[in-house]
Parts: sequence; C-alpha cells; structure tokens
Amino acid sequence: MNTPKRLVGTLVLLALFGGALFFAMRSNHETQRIAQEQQAIATAEPLKGLIAVDVEAFFKDDRVAQVLTQAKLPVHAARVGSRDMAAKIGTADQPDFFIASGVVAANMIADAARKAGKTATQTAPFHTPLVVASWEPAAKILAANGMAKAMAPKVYSLDMEKLTQAMLAKQRWRDLKGSGEYAVSRSVLVSTTDIRRSNSAAMYLALTSAALNGDVVADRATAQKYASQLTELFKRQGFQENYVNGAFDDYLSIGMGKTPLTFIYEAQMVAQALKGAQGGIRPEMVLMYPQPTIVNKWVLVALNERGKQLAELLATNKTLQAVALEQGFRTGDSAAFAAAAEKAGLAVDLKLNQVIDPPGFDLMFDMIDTVSREMNQ
Repeated sequence: MNTPKRLVGTLVLLALFGGALFFAMRSNHETQRIAQEQQAIATAEPLKGLIAVDVEAFFKDDRVAQVLTQAKLPVHAARVGSRDMAAKIGTADQPDFFIASGVVAANMIADAARKAGKTATQTAPFHTPLVVASWEPAAKILAANGMAKAMAPKVYSLDMEKLTQAMLAKQRWRDLKGSGEYAVSRSVLVSTTDIRRSNSAAMYLALTSAALNGDVVADRATAQKYASQLTELFKRQGFQENYVNGAFDDYLSIGMGKTPLTFIYEAQMVAQALKGAQGGIRPEMVLMYPQPTIVNKWVLVALNERGKQLAELLATNKTLQAVALEQGFRTGDSAAFAAAAEKAGLAVDLKLNQVIDPPGFDLMFDMIDTVSREMNQ
C-alpha cells in the first residue's frame, strides 16, 4: 500500500477511535451526571411542614410524593390545628412551612413571624367556598319560606340574613310553610363543627355575624355583641365534631334526619362525587351557597427559600394541580375545576358572585373566644 493510502487509513482509524472515545466519555459523563442527580434527589433534606387536616390526603398521595421527591423537595408533614400553628414560630421545632386553613390563621402565623423578626411569605395554591350540604326536600321548604332560591338543578342560593333570623327565632321545620315532606319537630339549624377547634365553624360565625350586621363585622363592640347573640346557634346543636370531615361523614352516612343542613367545604362534596358510585352521593343531595359566602383558602406560609420553592411548585406543577382538583379544590384554572365538577356529575356554582372576607384575625379570634367562653359555662 502506498504512503498516501496508508495515511488516509490511519486518519480514518484515528477519527473512528476519537469518535468512539468522545461518545464513551460523553456517555460516562452523562452516567455520572444522572448518578449525581439521583444522589442529590435521594439525599435531599426533607422539608418540615405543619399542615391543616384538609390537605393531609393531598400530601399522602403517591403522585404528590413522587413529584416533590424529584424536585428535591420531599415533605415530612404533621397535622396541626390551624389556630395552633402560630405558637410554633420561634420554637426548636419550627417548621419550614405551614399550610393553614383560612387567611385568618395564616395572617396570625405571619404576624407571629414578623414579631419574631422572621420573614414569611404567603401563597394560596388551593381554595374552596363554604357551602351548606342539604337535601332536596329541605331546600324546597326553605325556598317556599323565602330563605333559599333555586339557581340550577340541585344548586340553591341561601339567604343568610333570613336563615339566621329564623334560627335565632327557634323556628322548627314543622312550622314552616310547605313542610309536608319534612314536618319534624327539630329546630331549623345548620350543623357545624366545634368552633373551639375548627376553622369551618369560625367561618360560619363570620357569615352569620355579617348577616346580622348587614356587612362584615369591623369593630370589637359589634363583634362581641353578635358573637354572644350567636352562641346559641352552636349550643343548640348538641355534640359537634372537631373537624369538618366528621360532620360531612354524618351527612353522607346518616342522612337528612340527622343533618338536614350541614356546613362544609365545597371541595368535600366534589371529591366525594369524583369517586363515582363509591362516593355515596345520592340523587336527593343538593348544594346550597350562602349569599354571601366565604372562599376558604389553604395558605402556604413559607419561612425560608425552600418553602417558597414548594409554594411555586404547588401553584404551577400540572400533576400537583390535577391531584388537587381530584380532591375537590379549586385552583387558579377555573376551566379545569369546571371540567372536574362536570366529570363528577355534580352541579356547582361556578361564578360565586357574592363573596366576603372574614373579619381581621384579632376580631375573629375575639368572637371565637366569646362564643367559646359562653359554651363552656
């Protein structure tokens, strides 16, 4: 073989060898990069969180755990009452983040952080309106007496002013016009959770006090006046569950005889309906939307940078948002929620035209304390 041909052959061999070496090195670097990434994922420090009971199922979902792990934000969450969270600021076991049920508790946490010289940021990835779960016969009776109005099949608006006045007047179902289908001797009352423990009951107090006041209560004297007046609506209920899940379970399992009107989060009804036949939603069940109502937000209060990263992920990751929708929450995507409700076969109020905020947390907790003291007497 002559010299030029040998030279060309050598160059070809060198090129092939160099290419193989390049790809081998690149493959090795890629393997190392993947190994390092997996190591970083596996050794990521878990975020410590204190969460409300309402989002406990969300964080227990395997899909949520997988997304958070891949994002190097694994979460170790413990359930704590929203009103007990602020006391954890500045303690040895202070978490990286809180998820409180409602802006009142979230603002209390943020205020405690400010007083402790700590930076806290708030975001609300999920929300849901407060509603009254009821039954078609009861809803029709309230409508016949001017306390409710059909908005669509199985969806009613609820006049909170008229209903609150009727409850304070101790009206009984059998005394109402058109009560034939439910002519029972029990008083017209909305079943709530224990206001000493539960956020939903506090929101019920906020709504009924606004109904009596004509607007959101804005001063301490008025707050105490109406709180004292409304205490009997809690006392006359008898035993109350600590958490809204318990009250909703009674509604599902025992029926109208036990709970003709139950104050819940809309998310509970949507999530139950999305379970299909296993959800136990009956044809005669209806949703009643207080006019006005309160939209309850689940507020993530982050105390550090990784907590803020978690908040961003909850608000933007499609898998996390899809799990939230499955659990009945509304997200920033109203069309996605509408599709979820339609899939569930559940009629809901998508517009929510009448919404108010609860009083500020100082007034709200003053009202809760007033009711709690009188209930304990």
